[in-house]
Amino acid sequence: MASRAELSNFLAEVERRAFKQALFAVRDEDAALDIVQDSMMRLSEKYGEKPAEELPLLFQRILQNAIRDFYRRARTRSERFTSLTAFEGDAEDPTDPLETIELDDDINPFATPHAALLQAETLSIVEEALQNLPPRQREAFLLRYWEGLDIAETAAAMGCTEGSVKTHCSRATHTLAAALATKGIRP
Repeated sequence: MASRAELSNFLAEVERRAFKQALFAVRDEDAALDIVQDSMMRLSEKYGEKPAEELPLLFQRILQNAIRDFYRRARTRSERFTSLTAFEGDAEDPTDPLETIELDDDINPFATPHAALLQAETLSIVEEALQNLPPRQREAFLLRYWEGLDIAETAAAMGCTEGSVKTHCSRATHTLAAALATKGIRP
């Protein structure tokens, strides 16, 4: 059973990565923040008594389900209100995904300005390439390589087989490597 301190520490540790993960998936800062907060609340309310070792996998499953629910609600809303928006005449401008991503402030302050610029540009290119991945590939890639889950844990979080996780990760890494190579970056 996880203590209150263990649960609090886990949530503080995972908060930033979960926000980035949700932001990559929904491309809306406010929606991503809502998804992460709802996921954290659901974890603490329903699974707070679980052992601390089970929290990462449970949280990832809750977060991925919340992202899927966001898309289900958006699709339902668009189906209901499509006929009304067709008569409005002024379509909403889609937000630029690059404007919604904030660069991390973890850049080494002692590095040269040129090195800091290169690091920021590379990070921006990687984040853009991640956004262009299909949702299941992005989910598998982020869970495996960002969250550090093993194949079995990733499969459990995604609700698929281990073979599917391997396929999604392989395709994602090849796509990301190709996207980086077109920008002159060799992984």
